[in-house]
Amino acid sequence: MNGVLVIGASVGGLTVVEALRRKGYDGRIGLVGDEPHLPYDRPPLSKEILTGRWPIERVLLRNREQLDDLDAELYLGRRGEQLDLQARTVCLDDGRSLRYDTLVIATGLAPRPLPFQPNIAGIHTLRTVDDALALRRELSTVRRGVIIGAGVLGCEIAAAARSLGRQVTLIDALPVPMARQIGGELGARIAAMHQRRGVHLRMGAGVCGFNSVNGRVGAVELAGGEVVPTDLVVIAVGSVPATGWLTGSGLTLSDGIECDAYCRAAPDVYAVGDVARWRHPVTGVSTRLENRTNAIEQALTVAANILRADRPYTPTPYFWTDQYATKIQVHGVIAPDSRIRLIEGDAAAGRFVALAESGDTVTAAIGWNHPRVFSS
Repeated sequence: MNGVLVIGASVGGLTVVEALRRKGYDGRIGLVGDEPHLPYDRPPLSKEILTGRWPIERVLLRNREQLDDLDAELYLGRRGEQLDLQARTVCLDDGRSLRYDTLVIATGLAPRPLPFQPNIAGIHTLRTVDDALALRRELSTVRRGVIIGAGVLGCEIAAAARSLGRQVTLIDALPVPMARQIGGELGARIAAMHQRRGVHLRMGAGVCGFNSVNGRVGAVELAGGEVVPTDLVVIAVGSVPATGWLTGSGLTLSDGIECDAYCRAAPDVYAVGDVARWRHPVTGVSTRLENRTNAIEQALTVAANILRADRPYTPTPYFWTDQYATKIQVHGVIAPDSRIRLIEGDAAAGRFVALAESGDTVTAAIGWNHPRVFSS
């Protein structure tokens, strides 16, 4: 094929395809996805899918008929193995070679393993729908679990496991959960929320090993000597951009695919979503964002630029998380030393709007169970 080739069939890649068609592009489009499933939404995996509240069909981004209406060539269950910029081809893992006029890379992330992670039963990561289903099956049979990593994903998994009645221990080397995302003051609120729900927190603790019984994990060893018995472990210590297949391609790889302000990594080659690192034209900072909103907004910009809009990508960082009955939304960036100033609501009641400030500068707006403010 020629035309536009999109590698990565999650929300970012699919949004590029849909935006091109809406804007009148009538050339050939190919969409390659490394999973056999129809494109689906990832945020519900750690919440509604893990707890069983939603059927799998509900996370599909589009049904088969809607995908057929896009008149795109789908290559599902296939992944890119090699990019040749000179020949404008991508080789797939089944040996096929696809030519392109324009390439969009939207391959997302891969879970970061622990360097000493053993290959034994009962140790999970959560990235795909199959990961979520496997973890859900095991959660239905065990009594207790350990989540290593108290970022957004780890906290959401802990909340889901507690809602299923499991004993949960949440471990992280930082002093409070979600410290990198929301800082110390709000992180302490997250800690208190999980403790009220019965989660055992081991903050400021490093993991140094695992104990196994008959080939299955039986305990987690902490650096201070504590041993935490468990029936199951979920490792949520972050992710890495899925760029291994691009090594030697000629693209600049540095914690993602380096792009210009237009999300262009090379002539007629763009990157979208979690895998893309671009030069923010307002801040001048090389930026990579890991969230659904960014993937969609970046995909819309890339689709426009493929059609020669020459539009720089200038988003305001945004993420949200749902844990128990609490929705937290953050527009902007909360620095580790930020002051949190309440501007509306009641912090004691757990419903408020606040600003994060560094010096005289407001760096973020936070909604805590206050979604209407952010949707108005």
